Amino acid sequence: MNPEVLIVLGSKNDLEKIDPCLEVLRQFDLDYSLEVSSAHRNPERTAILARDAERNGFKVIIAGAGLAAHLPGVIAAHTCLPVIGLPLASGALNGVDSLYSIVQMPPGVPVACMAINGAKNAALFAVQIIGLSKPGLREKFAAYKESLKS
Repeated sequence: MNPEVLIVLGSKNDLEKIDPCLEVLRQFDLDYSLEVSSAHRNPERTAILARDAERNGFKVIIAGAGLAAHLPGVIAAHTCLPVIGLPLASGALNGVDSLYSIVQMPPGVPVACMAINGAKNAALFAVQIIGLSKPGLREKFAAYKESLKS
């Protein structure tokens, strides 16, 4: 099966922070591909990942980064797929800088923005988006939401 969610992290140091996202995607039986590619240190590779994502069968991109988190915006500039920005806590500002970088995208470059270290919600939002075209997944998500009420 081809993965439907592309996860791109700006640094291998952020791998632990993405674990809640991976757990949720596995819970919903969504295949994913995880790449590490910095918008600053490897901009060409990052742009290629974004440009090729739709052709490679991805439906949603989750981009997680810390510090001056340009990664989600750079990816959104190179794709028409939905991009979910995930600010990650790091550095002196503990993720506030990342949050501001992601939430302030210019008009025409939309990026959804999760909470700092909101990896679980990033995955759940990806499930919701993909569920729009997969009734079985939508029903599974509805059951998950219902289970939160008890």
